[in-house]
Amino acid sequence: MLTEIRIDGLGVISTATAQFHEGLTVLTGETGAGKTMVVTSLHLLSGARADAGRVRLGAARAVVEGRFTVDDVNDAARAEVTQVLESAAAEQDDDGSIIAIRTVGSDGRSRAHLGGRGVPASVLADFTAPLLTVHGQNDQLRLQRPDQQLSALDQFAADTVGPLLRKYTVHRRAWLDARAELLERTARSRELAQEADRLQHSLSEIDAIAPEPGEDVRIVDEVRRLSDLDSLREAAATAHDALAGPVDSPEEGSGALELLGSARARIDSADDPALTALGPRLGEAIAVVVDLTTELSGYLSDLPSDPGALDSLLTRQAELKSLTRKYAPDIDGVIAWADDARSRLGSLDVSEETLTALAAEVDIAAERVREAARKLSAARKKAAGKLASAVSAELGGLAMGKARLEVEVHPMPAGPQDSAPLTIDGKDVHAGSFGIDEVEFRLSAHSGAQSLPLSKSASGGELSRVMLALEVVLASSDHGATMVFDEVDAGVGGRAAVEIGRRLARLARTHQVIVVTHLPQVAAFADTHLVVDKSDDGKGKVNSGVHALTKDERVIELARMLAGLDDTETGRAHAEELLELARAEKSGATV
Repeated sequence: MLTEIRIDGLGVISTATAQFHEGLTVLTGETGAGKTMVVTSLHLLSGARADAGRVRLGAARAVVEGRFTVDDVNDAARAEVTQVLESAAAEQDDDGSIIAIRTVGSDGRSRAHLGGRGVPASVLADFTAPLLTVHGQNDQLRLQRPDQQLSALDQFAADTVGPLLRKYTVHRRAWLDARAELLERTARSRELAQEADRLQHSLSEIDAIAPEPGEDVRIVDEVRRLSDLDSLREAAATAHDALAGPVDSPEEGSGALELLGSARARIDSADDPALTALGPRLGEAIAVVVDLTTELSGYLSDLPSDPGALDSLLTRQAELKSLTRKYAPDIDGVIAWADDARSRLGSLDVSEETLTALAAEVDIAAERVREAARKLSAARKKAAGKLASAVSAELGGLAMGKARLEVEVHPMPAGPQDSAPLTIDGKDVHAGSFGIDEVEFRLSAHSGAQSLPLSKSASGGELSRVMLALEVVLASSDHGATMVFDEVDAGVGGRAAVEIGRRLARLARTHQVIVVTHLPQVAAFADTHLVVDKSDDGKGKVNSGVHALTKDERVIELARMLAGLDDTETGRAHAEELLELARAEKSGATV
């Protein structure tokens, strides 16, 4: 609910504040006083496009601030508002209300704030969408749009249409997904087959070489070792001969081991204790030399004796390099690429059997959509007659007694390149997001007149009354939202004006209703009466303000609206009579 609005620098309004309450609130005032600026301010809070031309002459900017509460709206609207607030990190005031602000500069720049946070204007639109519906003098034109007419019908029959629409949406999504996959596979069958051949060829090449993890690194080390094989063998053999003595040429001298043995024997045969004390140390040296000799022998025996070992390793290295040039920088990467390729190859099933099975799946999914669409259309057609009757009955009390609204539901034909074509009962239709149906409101303005689409048959005043009648009928399906009407009573008077007041008062039982009106018959039904008045500062500058009327002030204002009879006893008596009539109507004392 909208509880308060503050306007600064908008049109003829310099500064104005208005409090709003439950029930029906009317705004009245003389022509040019600025009543429409109140509606314009609510449009701005709804995220409408900013117009620098609306900024008050001489002001740097126009500011509109609205305070909203959500305690009295339905659970769905409250959840939607909560989601918007959380996504924008907006905060509620201490009393639980939310403040929305829209600023429009004289240079055309616009800013928006919600709950103390700067937000795009679109966020304001999302916030106010479940809370505020503004029907300006041109907003009724939206009622001429087919999507709005479909939405109105679905809202009217929400209990029956809602579950069917949700079921249809689920089946349609599954069908479109399966259909898209079939179309892609069919269109890309040759391309996918070629890709499968390439992957298979690559995997065959890799499997033929059969690389092992880290094999390329190990081969590099082994090749380096084998490349120095002769020098390594010579160094080890020379060292071995120096320690053990040349086995093949004893005449070339003794090795270190033999010399150490001789030294040990000489020392052990001596009688001098100081000399024989060196014997153990020579024994240790002999043990070390024996160990070195043994290790050198083992090293020499481990050296490859096959002269072709290096060639084999180089050949293997070349094979591995052929893989790393194509698939990855190293062998571990090649192995990972092969694993991914096998997974991809497994998903590239382009066999005729697969396409046939997928086509059958699409057919089954299409049949589910077809059945859901039929049920949805049947429910809409059934509800269309009820909606037409209910709105026509309301029009009877709005000076359109002979008018008749017709609600037609017919399938949308599929286009040449339709994204969701479906054949139902031999007709190619478009399976849209909200079903296969188009809804058209047609109006027969009087008895015997041909029914025509609203855009061709209804005048501005008639369209406003159709919209009001529709809102009254739909009111039972929603509670708590704020509805704003700007001169919905244009072009009517007399008893029809009283009927409009009655219906607005009825609508105000479940909604907060704010109405800008010129008709005293409508204003008399208000629970709260606000007046927009203007004053001249004597320098040619006009300023408008908004204030609530007392009971006595209401009589004077209604008398003014009765052809300017505010200064006559007759006018005031007529105004009091109107107020009494409205009170009786609202209390149910009269019909």
